[in-house]
Amino acid sequence: MILSSIYLKNFRNYKDIQLNFSDQLNYIIGGNGQGKTSILEAIYYLCTTKSSIAKLDNESVRFRENEFEITGNFRELTESATRLFYSLKENKKYCFLNGKQISRSADIIGKFPVVLLAPADHAITQGPPVERRKFIDSIISQASETFLNFLLDYNKTLRQRSSLLYRIKEERRKELFDELDAWTSKLIYAGTEIIKHRIKFIAEFNIYIKDSYERIMGNVELPEIKYSYLDESVDDKIEALFKKQIDAKREDELRRAANLCGPHRDDFVFLINDMNLKSFGSQGQHKTFQTALRFAQFFYLKEKTGKIPVFLLDDVFGELDKDRSQKISECLKNVGQVFITLTDFTNVSFLKREQKDSLIYINNGEAVYA
Repeated sequence: MILSSIYLKNFRNYKDIQLNFSDQLNYIIGGNGQGKTSILEAIYYLCTTKSSIAKLDNESVRFRENEFEITGNFRELTESATRLFYSLKENKKYCFLNGKQISRSADIIGKFPVVLLAPADHAITQGPPVERRKFIDSIISQASETFLNFLLDYNKTLRQRSSLLYRIKEERRKELFDELDAWTSKLIYAGTEIIKHRIKFIAEFNIYIKDSYERIMGNVELPEIKYSYLDESVDDKIEALFKKQIDAKREDELRRAANLCGPHRDDFVFLINDMNLKSFGSQGQHKTFQTALRFAQFFYLKEKTGKIPVFLLDDVFGELDKDRSQKISECLKNVGQVFITLTDFTNVSFLKREQKDSLIYINNGEAVYA
């Protein structure tokens, strides 16, 4: 899959600009605050309908403007035009695929697989469990529409059940307890499916992470990801275990008016040579693991979706030593289309530019091709 061009209007510091891209490596070069990362953010928006940076869409609107627009042209066997429009006045986002409005983000996710390696990835290996869940679930969601629908349903059920628990805490009416049982059954069903998908994914993904880690580090270290349910459950026991956990937490949930167990509270453990990376890993090991995770994500999505993902690297080489950087740059030649942001191309001499590669210099929202 190739992103041949992108058009930005009133997006971040871009007033009105169209950028054309190479099928191979695209180096986006410029100083801090000039708009390099915003291009990657816009590409991520097109692929997922969400920002890779901002929590709220209104943060991406150009100063003193009332809306933004992103349009992209993807090329595979056929061409696909995608457009995302956000209105500040309505606080609403509109998505279009080949001129037809898409009502659900789920209908876009997975159509244009994307992988983003960025400095914020440190949260995956060093941050709280929610970051690891978000990372794992985002990969499975791009590869499996079934999982994505279960995840959306589960999160909706969590919100409904949380609201109901609060009402029960305040009112204690019998009919509310009957309603709670219904929502609990729905939560267990969707949650069980999420756990099963995660277990299957981890078993497969560990092969990809080991291969990607070896590309960067050789056979010096052995990486692995573990999921809590892998050590205590098999498919036919997951639902019963989940129900047992909820029953055991019932009084605590009623007292605290909160959902206290389920896949929304699970964690994943990253290991290097059987040692917990979060507890014992060096900064270099963390960065290498984060990079290997993204390469593993790329090759996993490529195989599972049958599409070549768009690969985005945001200011990655500034945080890696020369040896690791060289290994990664060698891997990139086997990836396909890649977008790489850099502050200065001359300081990364290990990156060998080929004739088909593109250099785009960004200065305050303006682009110059070299």
